[in-house]
Amino acid sequence: MAYLQSMPKSETIKLREKHIGAACQLFFRSTPLKIVRGIAQFMYDETGERYLDCINNVAHVGHCHPHVVEAGRNQMSLISTNNRYLHDEIVILAERLIKTMPESLSVCFFVNSGSEANDLALRLARVHTKNKDVITLDHAYHGHLTSMIDVSPYKLNLPGGPDKPEWVHVAPVPDVYRGKYVQPRDSQCNEELGQMYADEVGRICREIKKKTNGVCAFIAESLQSCGGQIIPPDGYMKKVYEYVREANGVCIADEVQVGFGRSGTHMWAFETQDVVPDIVTMGKPMGNGHPVAAVITTPEIAKSFADTGVEYFNTYGGNPVSCAIANAVLDVIEEEHLMERAARVGSHLLSRCEGLKHKHALVGDVRGRGLFVGVELVTDRETRTAATAEAKHIVNRMREESILISRDGPDSNVLKFKPPMVFTTQDADKAVETLDRILAELDRNSLPMKVQLEVRVTPLRELESSDLVLPHSSLQNVTGVSF
Repeated sequence: MAYLQSMPKSETIKLREKHIGAACQLFFRSTPLKIVRGIAQFMYDETGERYLDCINNVAHVGHCHPHVVEAGRNQMSLISTNNRYLHDEIVILAERLIKTMPESLSVCFFVNSGSEANDLALRLARVHTKNKDVITLDHAYHGHLTSMIDVSPYKLNLPGGPDKPEWVHVAPVPDVYRGKYVQPRDSQCNEELGQMYADEVGRICREIKKKTNGVCAFIAESLQSCGGQIIPPDGYMKKVYEYVREANGVCIADEVQVGFGRSGTHMWAFETQDVVPDIVTMGKPMGNGHPVAAVITTPEIAKSFADTGVEYFNTYGGNPVSCAIANAVLDVIEEEHLMERAARVGSHLLSRCEGLKHKHALVGDVRGRGLFVGVELVTDRETRTAATAEAKHIVNRMREESILISRDGPDSNVLKFKPPMVFTTQDADKAVETLDRILAELDRNSLPMKVQLEVRVTPLRELESSDLVLPHSSLQNVTGVSF
């Protein structure tokens, strides 16, 4: 069934090219998709073609979940105003989030996006420590605000990217497969690598302390997404936090991509590292497509901020509609046991992807936790040379098979799986079996001549909170969804 749209796709493209900034790029730029509807783990184009969504971590509990849609609609029909007025939704949400955190993290600030959350986290750190120098990881992405581009080598490293500020210090990404320090083939022990990567941060901390009063903050995703689905080696984050705190800094855990149970074993991915941050940021999945985000910190850091006498006010942050929607998302995570599902389905997906490594030489590494899985492609397993062009070909071929995946990492050679949490084992089987077939095509035919190896490509970017999730009036006549 085709869905009613106000204009044909060709006209949509024409108007977009005329009025939308060219820097706002599309997936599949040469033949872009026009997505008009989403339900659970599926998205539909204007012709009614259904796509299995393997990458939309924004629609955390599934596209247009009825409970989330209803919560937003009901609150919008009552009032949506700023948080200078009392309302129950904001305090209920704050209490629910804090109950999932370590005891020391008990104060919330509500904002509109992960970018805003990380910006505020950096501001809190600077006020509290009275220091300026920030340590970030190579290939990291923390948001699109100017302050966040400054600490995001994922953007700084691009040919047209801005210069890195002097107060920003970049540590190697703890990638044990193709990073500065790598795991020998078939080795399972990575604790020593964790120490080696942590010592890189320790060295930066000592250099900063020689010149200043100390570090302002260390900011890192608990599991690095844009860097290529990186799982930190054992002991890494714990040792890094020790080094940073010895240098008078605070530790910021960016959970924008990987929080809210995606790891399968814990609500927050930093818990998998056995650390307690000083500041935690969250965004994307919190509103299931609605712009809402938060910063959670300690009473001491919150007091330093308040003691400046400068009021913090965010017009839309914490408004009743956003908070009602975020509360509904938490309801669904709890009532539908989505964290447990992430563990079960994620383990199955990881296992099936591991199977590909034994069949196809192009698959160099498979890694992940829960519904956060990366498949790294290489042209040579000995040299671990990035298979960038092959990855691009596979993403486009998967799209032809009505399955949406993306690729990332510094060489854009890592296939990423970060689906809505309602993803099923059947979905995982379909995605991996299709990927298996496409890899077999490459095995037989090598790379099609039309695909040219790119020395440097602009990676497919994450779906931001501005991506539209269109509500619908009825779920009738829809099959194969998990709601």
